[in-house]
Amino acid sequence: MDRPEGKYAWTVTVGTKGQIVIPKEARDVFGINPGDHLLILADVKQGMAIPPKESFNEYFKKIFG
Repeated sequence: MDRPEGKYAWTVTVGTKGQIVIPKEARDVFGINPGDHLLILADVKQGMAIPPKESFNEYFKKIFG
């Protein structure tokens, strides 16, 4: 099945310590490297999201503005 350009989906497993491993392809696509800090946004009804790390300032302004 073809996927729309720029759209991705991966599955991950939550370990016993609550950790997940971001798939290599996802790390490559989004330029995630060891030691990087990521922001996880969550909403009880809508779920969780990890926005691009370049957008931290934008999200902090909106959240804590």
